[in-house]
Amino acid sequence: MDNSTRPFSYNTIRIEHAGPLTWLILNRPDRANALSTELLDEFSDALKRLEAEGGAVIAIRGEGRGFSSGYDMGQYGKVGNSDDPVADRDRLRRNLERYLAIWDHPKPVIAAVHGYCAAGATQICVYADITIVANDARISEPTLPIGGGYIAPVWTPLVGPKRAKEMSFIPGNSIDGPTAVEWGWANHSVPAEELVSAVEFLAHRIAKTPPAVLRIKKLSINRAAEACGFREAGASVAEMDALLHMTPSVLELRKWIGEVGMKDAIAAYRSPPSTPLTAPAPETYRKTQE
Repeated sequence: MDNSTRPFSYNTIRIEHAGPLTWLILNRPDRANALSTELLDEFSDALKRLEAEGGAVIAIRGEGRGFSSGYDMGQYGKVGNSDDPVADRDRLRRNLERYLAIWDHPKPVIAAVHGYCAAGATQICVYADITIVANDARISEPTLPIGGGYIAPVWTPLVGPKRAKEMSFIPGNSIDGPTAVEWGWANHSVPAEELVSAVEFLAHRIAKTPPAVLRIKKLSINRAAEACGFREAGASVAEMDALLHMTPSVLELRKWIGEVGMKDAIAAYRSPPSTPLTAPAPETYRKTQE
């Protein structure tokens, strides 16, 4: 592939070429790489351009301490306010279409996860062809239970319904890198300091296969996965989430969040990781009930 194309110029992502691999880097480290509208628009634009430009393999990673903290709550939280459910559904559906563009992309796409990968950011990894995680990565559900039926359902084809429910039912639930591999959410877990080099080595191995062959191999495997319901798993999640956003219990919770503030609300709902599952000491359990 020709890497001498016109430069990519974005505010919230960065493109780097490394031989047969092109990195698409989420670049809002001061905001924990939160998925703002601008970032998502630039992400979609870059993916489209990389269909014909850049290396034979694409990899996505985050700048700074983690992959991404998920959707930018400053734009999408709107705590204490009601939203137009139709507009909400359209926004949620548009986000899924952005990630389906990874699934449908003609090139192999690798997600490289370090630090935190929360909520909506996990959807990027679900639709990537291969996911490599750092051993100490923390892959998590939203801490505040103001949505539902949007994130965990698209995990289901990878981890199964029981594990998807375990992640979804507990606010802020999380798993580490080795658990993500054990569950089938990721391919490999490596030391954090080796993540970039491991992905680049993998990309070099993949690039030995001609691009046209890679494209058909990806398409044929995608079709097999879709025959098992992979694409259908995300077909109704936008409607389910938009519906839940308008229920009385969620509206009441959003009002409470507006009163106490996001920081205190998150602290009230924060949970220990899902695995390994161990019973807390009695005094610890009592504190969580206070």
